[in-house]
Parts: sequence; C-alpha cells; structure tokens
Amino acid sequence: MDTERTVVPAALLAACSAVREADPAADAVAGVVPSFVASPASTEEASALLRAAAEYGLTVVPRGAGTGLGWGMPPAGCDLVVDMRRMDQVIEHAAGDLVARVQAGATMEYLASVLASAGQQLAVDAPADATVGGVVATGTAGPRRFRYGAPRDLLIGITVVRADGVIAHSGGKVVKNVAGYDLGKLFSGSQGTLGLITEATFRLHPLPAAEAWVTGDFGPSDLAGAAAAVASAAGSALVPSAVELLWTGPPVVLRVGVLLEGTPSGVSERARQVAELLAAAGGTPVVAVSETPFRWWEPSPQANTVVRVTFWVRQLADVLDALAAAGASAGIRPAVSGAAGAGVLYARLDPAAADDTAAAFVTALRDRLAGVFAGSADGSGLVRGGIAVVAAPAAALAAAGPDGPVPGLGLMQAVKDQFDPGHRMFPGRFHWEQ
Repeated sequence: MDTERTVVPAALLAACSAVREADPAADAVAGVVPSFVASPASTEEASALLRAAAEYGLTVVPRGAGTGLGWGMPPAGCDLVVDMRRMDQVIEHAAGDLVARVQAGATMEYLASVLASAGQQLAVDAPADATVGGVVATGTAGPRRFRYGAPRDLLIGITVVRADGVIAHSGGKVVKNVAGYDLGKLFSGSQGTLGLITEATFRLHPLPAAEAWVTGDFGPSDLAGAAAAVASAAGSALVPSAVELLWTGPPVVLRVGVLLEGTPSGVSERARQVAELLAAAGGTPVVAVSETPFRWWEPSPQANTVVRVTFWVRQLADVLDALAAAGASAGIRPAVSGAAGAGVLYARLDPAAADDTAAAFVTALRDRLAGVFAGSADGSGLVRGGIAVVAAPAAALAAAGPDGPVPGLGLMQAVKDQFDPGHRMFPGRFHWEQ
C-alpha cells in the first residue's frame, strides 16, 4: 500500500462509519496482517467502501465468520478486510413461496432458527457459526449435497458489490426466475476473488417429519464392498438425502451411512430396504435416529491438512486404494470422510504430521490418481476428477501446491480480469493468479 496510513482511514471513514486499524492477532488472514478492518452495515455502505478502496488501490479481503478464511493460498496482499457480520438480518422470508432473502453476514444458525419457526430449512450442511456469504463464497456443502446440491444449486438471487464499488443484482425472488446473468453460480466458490457478496436469496425446503441414518460397517480393508454399497445406495430409487463414507482409525472403521428423510412410515420402510442393500454388499447394517454423524469439517480444516478429491462414483474403490497407497508411502493414515455418493471425499491428516509428510502425501496422491482420472476422460479429453488442498500449513502448501492442472484456466482468468481488472480482491487466493 503506497498511500499514507493517515490519509486512507479518512477516506474509508467517509464511506463506512465502522473502520479500525487491524489487530495482528485477530485479523491476520493466513498469516498476512491487514492494515484496516471495515464493517459495512448495508449494501450501500459496502459499495462506498469498495469505491474508496479502489480509489486508493487497496487490496481487499472479504470476511464472514472466518471459518474458511485460512483455506487455500494466503493472500498476496491484504490492505483492507471487509467484515460482513454487521449485515446479519433475514430481510424477507416468504414462507408460502419457500424463499428467503438474507444478508451475507447472517449466521447459518440464526437463519435456521428463523426458518424453523415456519417448518422450513435451507438444506445446506455448514458450521452453525458460518455466515451465509461465507458459505456461498466457499461453496461449503456437507452430507445432504447428494439430494439438495451445493449452495449454488439453492441460490436463486444474489446482490454483489464489484471491486470498483458498483452494485450488481442477479436473479430474483421466485424459484423459476430466469432474469439476468447467473451471477450466483459465478460467485459460488469464488472465495471472495470476484467481488463482495452482500445478499443472497435461496430456495427453501420443508423440514422433514422424520429422518434416520442407516449405517453399514465393513471390514477395515473391504474397500470394494464399501464402494459397492455406496454405488448401490446412490443409484437406488429410495431417494436418500445423503450417502456418506467414513474411513478412519485407529481402530480402523470403514462405514457407509445413508440418510433418509420423509414421513415416519415412509422412512421406516425405506430404512429397512437400505439396510438390505448394505447387507448385500457385505456390510453390517444398523438403523439409527441421530444427528448427522458425518460432518467433514469437524475437526476444523484450519487445524489440519485437508485434501478434497472429486470423482465419478464408479471410481470410488480406485480412489480409496489411491488414498491408502499415498498414506502408506508418506507413513501416515489419513482420516477420510465425505459425500461419497456425490463423488466428494475429504482426507484429513493428523495436525502433528510434519510439513514434509503432508507434502509427500499430497504429491503421492496426485500421482496415483492421475491414472485413475485419465481413464475417465470423455471424447473431448476433459478429465472427470480432481484433487485440491483445501487447507495445509504454509510450508506444506508451498511444497505440494494447492491444485493440479486447472480445467478452463483461460476462461477463469478472463472472468477475473473482467470483474476485478486490478486483481485487488483477495489477490493470490488461487495459485494460478500468482
């Protein structure tokens, strides 16, 4: 930042009343300490704030609760953190239309409490203290992504502030809305690199009258059996809401979990049939009514090396073999869990693992999965599968790199140039920017 610190606060304060100098302990972003933190109370204040930041050439990092702020690459620069937690209201809940419009700083716990009063829900699994804007920006999705999709699939409208301070709207307040460009899908998973999300409008679902998890335990090395159970449940007509896999230890547990939602009688009958499917694949099934047991974000990804693998469900057995082999070569056993039925798994390493061990695991996993994914290329040559380091110590991230080859890299760079030509929004968040 070239501008004198005594000048910039006055400009920022003219745009937003809540501006302060950053606290190195509380406000650092992946070890990078910003100069200032501003907390807008409205989309208009956020717009004025980003205009002031653009005028002085400040690099900007959006922040919600900070639960995913340490994921990926650290910012190449961070002059200003824009904290969204003052914008924490449910603006509109049209219960009859199953639609809610929410400010980006509202927490998922607060939103859930408001919607539950009308017997409704936003069917996204995320930490209770995560903010709506953060969940959209990171694309956070847990077990029920199998049935309901990721946040991008439930988003029907969005308000964003561009890097130059211009306010942009997309979508509307009805489920079948087709107005305008679909900025919601573009900003979902953008990690704060394209602009600032200030509001989001979601399609809702009724809270189920009953739910049950059917779990099947397999032998610690019966990867083929567990993979067959996942494929059988995911491909069944029993409408599961989640098809999860948990593989951790010691002692080593290899478990497949299927979530069923609906009426009490319907859930009971479908649970019986799912238990039969798991047993046919070699599992020992158990039907239980409980809270979701497959929350991949616990323990926090910020405290571990977390690697995300995406794949076709038919590749699951090969992916599990690759995870086991990569762990053995690095001398570590990863804890693996995720929405296997939706083709997503997360491998978490013990926080005590050395940086070189984490880097060796990631490198070995990439090498072993290269052959698996190469066999899935379609006629266009597009490989269907990928691996990304969601979180890792800085040294491990530098040694292994966060991603492999990036499909559509040229298009992604062009979008970044269009929305943020100065590359001031969370610069360096993605390794291809550096």
